[in-house]
Amino acid sequence: MDLDELLKVRDRYDAEVRRGATGPRVERVGRVVRQSGPDGWNGVLWSELDEETADAEIAAQVAHFGGRGQAGGAASFEWKLYTHDRPADLADRLAAAGFVPEPAETLLAARTADLAGLPVDPPEGITLLRVSDEAGVDLMMEAHTRAFGVERPRIKEAVLTQLREDPGSIEAVVAMAGNVPVSSARMDIRAGSAFAGLWGGGTDPAWRGRGIYRLLVAYRARIAAERGIPYLQVDASEDSRPILERLGFGVLGVTVPYIWQG
Repeated sequence: MDLDELLKVRDRYDAEVRRGATGPRVERVGRVVRQSGPDGWNGVLWSELDEETADAEIAAQVAHFGGRGQAGGAASFEWKLYTHDRPADLADRLAAAGFVPEPAETLLAARTADLAGLPVDPPEGITLLRVSDEAGVDLMMEAHTRAFGVERPRIKEAVLTQLREDPGSIEAVVAMAGNVPVSSARMDIRAGSAFAGLWGGGTDPAWRGRGIYRLLVAYRARIAAERGIPYLQVDASEDSRPILERLGFGVLGVTVPYIWQG
């Protein structure tokens, strides 16, 4: 995609995935769209701010999410900032309000049709397992821990909830080396949106360099194409960005998670 098309895709992404986000835990309040509830990810998905309104809106979200905290501490939440968000100094305002930035990620997108033809034959010793139940989720999370060195119980609960309440909204897969899960990934499918989101791709260090990450991208791209979804989107780390760009993903911008811990 050339620059003009990338900008159009970014605008569509903002309109459909951020500003137009839907779901039982999503609400538009004032100048923000946020997601909040007892389980899963909590935070601000999109904002429409300027120099006059930003500080008051930040304070309002701190009051909302902080008021949900349990005895002994306030709830944490994320303000998902994109570099094209306004005002231009929004990052500084968030920092002044007590938010702490995590490592930046690159927002990438690709046409599903451009990826659907990628080979999906596993490398030698690897089989793919589609996740459809709790046992599969356990394998997915074991692979995640092997890849990233941390456990993420909130991801497990969120995936289990999706599989139970809206199985059509998620596709998850585990790469197995015999009985050992060595890589996993998932894809969020948003009803009515042109975008499916790729998440969680990671491989056990002992199995990297064999094409498994690329395989899991191709596997999900083929499913997205079969379901008529035009674009795939990824918030990519610096490790995965070069692989994705070689596969044909283009850069839409940069996103930084700003975390408020109370």
